[in-house]
Amino acid sequence: MRTIPIPVDTARLSFTCAKAPHPRLVNKDTGQIKTDKEGNTLYETVLIAEDTLGRIELVKVNTTGEPPITPGQDVTPHGMLGYVWEIAQGGQTRWGISYKATDITPLGGGRA
Repeated sequence: MRTIPIPVDTARLSFTCAKAPHPRLVNKDTGQIKTDKEGNTLYETVLIAEDTLGRIELVKVNTTGEPPITPGQDVTPHGMLGYVWEIAQGGQTRWGISYKATDITPLGGGRA
């Protein structure tokens, strides 16, 4: 499957930090931390995304570098993209959407 980035219109959603940013792991058993092509640590932040109708969804958003945000804080993800993924295992296929942003800042805050 070819992965094509899908831009997310974050202006139509509101976001709240649900879980503090933490380094993303490649291997939970060894504790190996995932890095980007330049060797920078990738962080995963769980956000609550809410649309104008009040529907909410938890989304995990990856960033390069640790966003300066805390749980409960209203935030703005910048340059957010979605990537569809698919894994076939044992005759079953799982799929989902992973999210990446260039950064995540407190609502009304400037970019880092």
